[in-house]
Parts: sequence; C-alpha cells; structure tokens
Amino acid sequence: MTDSIVLKLNGLSKRFGSVVANDDVSLTLNRGEVLALLGENGAGKTTLMNMLFGHYLPDAGTIEVADETGVLQPLPLGQPQVALGAGVGMVHQHFTLAENISALDNITLGSEPLFALRRNRREARKKIEAIIAQSGLNAPLDTPVGRLSVGERQRVEILKALYRRARILVLDEPTAVLTPQEADTLFENIRMMTNEGLSVIFISHKLREVLAFSDRIAVLRHGHLVGEMATSEADETSIARMMVGAETPELASTRIAPGSPVLTLSGVSVSGRSKRDTLSAVDLTVHAHEILGIAGVSGNGQSGLANVISGLAQAEQGLIRVNEVEIDAPTPAAMVRAGVGRIPEDRHHEGIVGAMSVAENMVIEYLDDPGVQSRGLLRHEAIQSNAERLAKAYDVRGPGVDAPARLLSGGNIQKLILARVFDRAPRLILANQPTRGLDMGAAAEVGRRLLEARERGAGVVLISEDLDEILGLADRIVVIRDGELHEAPGRDREQIGLMMAGEPA
Repeated sequence: MTDSIVLKLNGLSKRFGSVVANDDVSLTLNRGEVLALLGENGAGKTTLMNMLFGHYLPDAGTIEVADETGVLQPLPLGQPQVALGAGVGMVHQHFTLAENISALDNITLGSEPLFALRRNRREARKKIEAIIAQSGLNAPLDTPVGRLSVGERQRVEILKALYRRARILVLDEPTAVLTPQEADTLFENIRMMTNEGLSVIFISHKLREVLAFSDRIAVLRHGHLVGEMATSEADETSIARMMVGAETPELASTRIAPGSPVLTLSGVSVSGRSKRDTLSAVDLTVHAHEILGIAGVSGNGQSGLANVISGLAQAEQGLIRVNEVEIDAPTPAAMVRAGVGRIPEDRHHEGIVGAMSVAENMVIEYLDDPGVQSRGLLRHEAIQSNAERLAKAYDVRGPGVDAPARLLSGGNIQKLILARVFDRAPRLILANQPTRGLDMGAAAEVGRRLLEARERGAGVVLISEDLDEILGLADRIVVIRDGELHEAPGRDREQIGLMMAGEPA
C-alpha cells in the first residue's frame, strides 16, 4: 500500500562517539496504522524517534513525511519546529506540562505568534472542543494542570499534539502511569482517531498492550532493525525471540511461608508538599520471604511511602521498625545501616551522582565499609575491582567503570543500582518502579533477582504502576490511594484497577 505511506525513514544512522545508536534503519508508517516499536534498552528506539522529531541530527539517511495531500516530502533534519509543522507530534513518557496554568493554556502554549497583541482564546477553545468531540479525549480545559489526574494530563498531552495538526503521533510508554481502565479508554480513543487517518508509533514494554493495540510490530536490536511482523501473526514468545535473540524465561513464583517482620510501620503520617508524598496513619508490615506489592495510580502517596522507608522523609507521627528494631531518627544512612536496600524511583537524580564514576557510584552508599576505605582514604583498586566484577555480573554496558555514570543509558543506570543493592543482600529491599523503562529481558532479570532475594529471606516492598508486574511477583497486594493503604481482597485485575481509581471493587 505504497500510496498510503505517510512516513519513510531511509537508512538513518547515528553514532555517539564509539557507540552506534542506530545503523542504517529504514522504516515506513501507513495512514491510519498503529506501529509498535520495540527493543531492549539501548536498542536505539529513543534515538530513532529523536531524529524523526528533530532533536538529533542523523549522521546518514533521510526522512520523508506526507503532506496534507498525501505526497511524500523530504523533512529537513534536526529542526523540531519543522517536524511539528510537518505534522509530527510526540508525547513523551514524562509529561512536559506547566502545572500552574490551565489545560487550555497548556494546549495552546507555543502555538501562537510570539509578538501577537492579544490571544484569541475563544477561537482556540472552539478548535480544542472540536478535537475533543472527534477524538473522545475529554479534559477540563479551565482547570490548572496541577489539579488534574494523571489520566487527564495524558489526554492534555495528546490534545496538545493534535491541536498542532499532528498526522503522525509518537507515544512513548503512554500507559506507564495509567490504571488498566484508563489505558483501555486511551486505546479506544486513539483507535477512533486512527480510523479517521491518524498514524501512530507506539513505544512500549508491555507486550499485552502491544498485541492488543498495534497493527504491526517493528523490532530494533543493537541499533539495527532486525524484523517486522503483523501483530495478528505475533505472540509474546516470537516477539521476545526477535528482541533479545532468544526466548525470555518465564518467572516461576512459588509460595513461601513468611518469616518474621522486617519492616513495620505503625500509624505513620507524613505531610508532604503534595498528595504524591503524603501519608495518612499508615499501618504496614512486611515479612521475610515476602514480596509486598504496592499498586496505585501515580501521585497517590507512593513517593511518601518510599521516602519514609528510605529515610528521606521524617514521619510526623507513628513508629518505624526495621528487623524489629525501632528507628528513632530515620535518615538514609541509618536505614542503610539497618539493612535497607533502596532502588529509587528516579534513577538519575536519586540513584546516582552523575559526575562520579560508575565505580564510585557502585559503593557510594557503603563508604564506611573497610573494603571501600581505610583510615579515611578510598581504596581505589578495590573499588575498581568491585565495579568490574559487578558490571560483568549485572551486564552494565557503557564506556567503562571509570566513566561518569551520567554517560550510561537509563537502563544501564538501573542495572548499576541493582548491582549495588543486590550484591549487599539486604534484609529489606525497597523496589520503587524497578522496571520502569526497561525492556522485557532486563525486566525479567530484575524480577528473577527480587524472587531470589525473597527466597534467601529478604522482605521486598515492590512499588509499581505496572499491575502485570505486581500480579506476577507479589505474594500480597496493597492498593495505595490518597495516602492511605487498602488491602486487596484478591488478585483480580479489574477489581484492583477499580480500587486504584477510587471506585468500590
């Protein structure tokens, strides 16, 4: 159907120093099609989309985009405004909205002439309401974005792209922070738009959604396009084989009798700066040999719970016990000494110090260890040897253990953090969004190591917005909503989704 092609990527290549991010990638997208773009972390998906959107300038290759008449035209490279004008819209995984202004103003921001004497808000509202009617993407236009739910913010991001007359929409992990019901609604809305001719490139690690939502699948591996297939002919096994070159082993979680408590929170309350880091009289017990799953829509107190367990927030009331010892002054250092291993949600800002080397980041939480320092001086050879051992064991890829950690990809930063935590065999592990942004192979490895830690006697607090992950790993599930914890009565996906949304299960 060459007459329906709206996008052609022709031989795109991009290098960063000695690292080849994309190598001679050619790809097409048809009108009204949903193309799922898959690949391991570091496979080149983000780089490819950044070249399409003009954030990166390719070293080789060309891009063609169909104009409003359907004729393919060369797209000038490295110019985001030109890509926007050509009908390419991009919705990033992490929202780029101004929280202090209304949804309407966010949608129109940057689309009007800089030196216009006055804004035509009435005409803008009329145009947006027409888009809402056509797409089904409802959003309260006059409400400040900071007061919107996560699902509403997602819709505002998409409306913003459609307002700019996007004919090609790139969605990067669009359901990462949505409940199952919100995700289903989003897909229904997008399918309505593709029926009207919108074309979508959909990046996701959730194969269940890929199989349910896409028309065609393209897979990148090590910067190369290794295959394409119609979704109707695909299954999880064939996709995994194409992505990683082998089948991803299924995790087998067997029930183990729980042991003694490793974490107890009794009546713990925290007044955070916002709802996302506020807790209300929380009672929680996690046992040895147990993975406790914390399910919830983003911004309902997960950050507050994680901050209390890791010592980053002080409880205003209530008691905290780790390994049945009360923690009087919970600081990050005190919690590490008490046996808490921390996998933080924000790997870049809370997990590493980007300017320090990979090797230094691997020991940064254990500087008092005699294997790391002696008489106040760092043992550089020991630190180097430790880093090389862990980089090999956890497949941390990059420019080397002496390089600044900021040069690692997001997936490899996560592997660095996992190596630092799991190598110390802590009694309590806080795993906050441990597989966010990871490909299926890397995510399976994280799950395997969490199950191994549970088997050896650790207790795990697994905070995740991926309900599949929680259902696959957790022994017990608790839903967090508005800073309160509610025990899930069972493991039914729809029932838990309703609890996450605040509706009776």
